[in-house]
Amino acid sequence: MLAPMENRYDDGAAAEAIARWKSAPYSNEDVALRTYSARLLGSEPTLVLHGGGNCSVKTVLEDDTGEATDVLCVKGSGWDLATIEPAGFPAVRLDGLRKLRARASLSDEAMVNAQRTRLLDASAPNPSVETLLHAFLPAKFVDHSHANATLSISDQPEAEAVCRKILGDRVGYVPYVMPGFDLAKLAAEVAEANPHAEGLLLLHHGLFTWGETAEESYRRHIEIVTLAEQAVAEARQKATQPKSITPAPLDMARVGPVLRGRCGVAEGRRYIFDLRQSPAIEAFLRRKNLPSVSQRGTPTPDHVIRTKRVPLLLELTASQTDEELRAHVEERVDSFAVNYAAYVERQRARSGRDVVALDASPRVALIPGLGLIGMGANRKAARIAADLYEQTIETIEGAEAIGQYQVITEDDFFDMEYWSLEQAKLGKRKARALDGHVVFITGAASGIGLSCAEVFGAAGAELFLVDRDAEKLEPVLARLGASGCAVDVTNEAALRGAVDACVRTFGGLDGIISNAGVAIQAPIEASGDDFRRSFEVNLFAHQTLASSAFDVMRRQGRGGFLLFNASKAAFNPGARFGPYAVPKAALVALVKQYALEGGELDIRSSCVNADRIRTGLLPEDVVEKRAAARGLSADAYFKSNLLKKEVHAEDVARAFLYLATAPSTTAAVMTVDGGNIAASPR
Repeated sequence: MLAPMENRYDDGAAAEAIARWKSAPYSNEDVALRTYSARLLGSEPTLVLHGGGNCSVKTVLEDDTGEATDVLCVKGSGWDLATIEPAGFPAVRLDGLRKLRARASLSDEAMVNAQRTRLLDASAPNPSVETLLHAFLPAKFVDHSHANATLSISDQPEAEAVCRKILGDRVGYVPYVMPGFDLAKLAAEVAEANPHAEGLLLLHHGLFTWGETAEESYRRHIEIVTLAEQAVAEARQKATQPKSITPAPLDMARVGPVLRGRCGVAEGRRYIFDLRQSPAIEAFLRRKNLPSVSQRGTPTPDHVIRTKRVPLLLELTASQTDEELRAHVEERVDSFAVNYAAYVERQRARSGRDVVALDASPRVALIPGLGLIGMGANRKAARIAADLYEQTIETIEGAEAIGQYQVITEDDFFDMEYWSLEQAKLGKRKARALDGHVVFITGAASGIGLSCAEVFGAAGAELFLVDRDAEKLEPVLARLGASGCAVDVTNEAALRGAVDACVRTFGGLDGIISNAGVAIQAPIEASGDDFRRSFEVNLFAHQTLASSAFDVMRRQGRGGFLLFNASKAAFNPGARFGPYAVPKAALVALVKQYALEGGELDIRSSCVNADRIRTGLLPEDVVEKRAAARGLSADAYFKSNLLKKEVHAEDVARAFLYLATAPSTTAAVMTVDGGNIAASPR
């Protein structure tokens, strides 16, 4: 159980907020305080998460004629309360909004239009879908959250009776109605019927509080949530929920690829995973009634677009064979899709709406013995799904302790999930070539590896980066928002462990760029130590990574790509570069062998031959000597090719990107060197 809610309003911090924000466009002292207290709500995950919740203030701002105008500044679409700025509270002319209450009805489209046409700033974001609810309430400041504790007490069969015992008359009680014009009118009526109330509890939805100051509205919110938390805590102390036997632990490195390979197949999508493990999650997954309680729906309808109505539930055991594990996963994922399709068909018939069905893949998986997995098109979406379901677990545990967890009906969930205004919260952006793909890159802290990380990240890939230089790698991981670790690629156990870490982080692996190498110079008759060292880095390490990645991709069953940084030396060796050229030539053969054996699995294998790239692979003095031997300056040396232009690391990275995204290309050797006939392969 989480720590009790704290009132974190601080007068000194509020004064700093006024100084910081009151002079911002379409802002004043009221908006500055609104921003400050909204951030207090948004920074508490048991109140709101990832764009949830809502806040507003009624104030006076000048319009473009200089006339003082009564406005409602309410959270705008796309803003998160945890990080909101004054610009996130678009100002809407208040008198016009209030007059809408006299309407008998108002469609969603008309409501959105009415709100936008009353904006002071036409470039401002769309005001919240709950703008009219805020406008119809008389109080100056209004706060709205989806607090776990208030959901625990209101997600009950006899919700109002349960909540009245705990909160009394401090709030008015509003039965569930879908957000929009009808809810705004009903909430205003309940508020007027309860003139001494400090807020409204929207059953199965969330909590509203209000006040004449930002501090008053926020304080009331915390006090009411605290009352609910205390009731939940007392009930949970008395509860004796039977638990099942703790299953043997499962390994994400084994389960993840099989599950990830099955999700999204019908839609041609790949999903990123986010595994969560904690004592609270483990206890929830041991519930005897887990198959029932987990399938009742989300605590608030606001979560449905992020997590789907219900999670996928798997019942795996550590003793299952790989075939048994795969069969169980396939059966459950396929059943989830069938059930989702049936749900849509039922609701089409009920609602009379010919909606286009959304994808039928789960967004959350519950796996006793492993944990909770959030799934999404990218790392952020997966994290959001996992975050929301962690709070769902707290809400369900509280609700079951209070009485029985019961949420809105399937009909209501469908109306919310397929509501255009709710879907608009997700936003739309152009798909990128590697969205949903996980790519593992070696030698990623500098040179070609770093350029590959930048280019593949911009193409949508989630990155797992390794390099032997931890000091250089750390800022790269931070800048690119990537995962990774320091690894000596010649350490087979460590490199295979890094692949496992990648799978545990993202759920699987879709491609590698095996880039790390070392340019060892020595006469061909030199001692075997140079050869052995070069082969360890320039061949055996590539094989270690490729074999590990190949196994993951095979278990996923969705294909993938193995890309290698070979060298022009494989075809055009130079004097005293035998220890480098020989393993690179062998690497080209390795590339072809993987192409041969991976073809039937749609695992593509190709390489890039680059030459004379400023990567630091060769020390400056060596470059100068090689240039001098050809009668060239160092700069001219890098342009000594058919095109007479220098080739950069980014050029090589883009060649790798082409090979990664060319579905019909394998066993390819792509030369990126500005033109060198002696090194051009057949």
